Amino acid sequence: MTTTTDAAPAAGPRALARARRRQAAARFRRQYRSHRAGLAGLAVLALIALTALFAPLLVGEGSRSVTDAPGGPLEAPSAQFPLGTDQFGRSLLALMVWGTRVSLTVGLLAAFLSVAIGTLVGITAGHFKGWYGNIVMRITDWFLVMPTLVLAIALATVLSRSVWTTILAIGVTTWPTTARLVRAQTLSVESRPYIERSRALGGGHGHIMSRHVLPNVMPLVLAQTTLVISTAILTEATLAFLGLGDPTIISWGGLLQDAREAGAVSSGNWWYLAPPGLAIAAVALAFTLCGRTVESVLNPKLGVSR
Repeated sequence: MTTTTDAAPAAGPRALARARRRQAAARFRRQYRSHRAGLAGLAVLALIALTALFAPLLVGEGSRSVTDAPGGPLEAPSAQFPLGTDQFGRSLLALMVWGTRVSLTVGLLAAFLSVAIGTLVGITAGHFKGWYGNIVMRITDWFLVMPTLVLAIALATVLSRSVWTTILAIGVTTWPTTARLVRAQTLSVESRPYIERSRALGGGHGHIMSRHVLPNVMPLVLAQTTLVISTAILTEATLAFLGLGDPTIISWGGLLQDAREAGAVSSGNWWYLAPPGLAIAAVALAFTLCGRTVESVLNPKLGVSR
């Protein structure tokens, strides 16, 4: 007599991997929500991201026009213009809304480029020891001792003025810190026994770096990315303030440059200077809070306060 069993088949390795990823994501969300500072930073970033996304609906395309400006030059804050006007009579509030797009775009893309370069350099330098690792790290050290802002200014001066030039200038000058952090983590990962087993089973360099090293350094890379974004936004504002940005676009740093050229400092037009500066500081602080919270969740030994 034969019997049949209704037991469910065992889950495959891919299903188990997906289940573990879902559990890890749920645990990350739960731990992140317990940090008040991280939640505050995330709320600020969500508000600014929504402002940038719906800028055309909020202030309209014509708010950037110089010829059809609705107000007079350098009007103080009022009911019609809550943040006052610039030297052309445009609403500063509308310009601030448009500036969120450029500042966030430059910050995100420049940080992505910087972290991508740093991750690639760090993993390869930690994996391929010997002459390659020594040469790469000496180049990294050279970039570290050189002032980042000076290098960015040099690149922005040589290349044509555009948003992509600013992104490139920031991205190729801010990667060394990420490279050194990732290299140290790579050396730690490759000292573990399962890396030796992978080599013994025939795993090549690409397999070890992509399947074993990269997943283990990704938490560090993620935390570093959020911190680099704030640095990129500040650097973009500095380049625009120095007149090295694209003059045809509106950014928070560009508004500060316009205020300086209009003599807002000497004439006491504080409303032209304060909003862009406070917006840059708020976004940089929000990304820093999120980055510290992510780092604390992924590495509880840091003991970041909640």
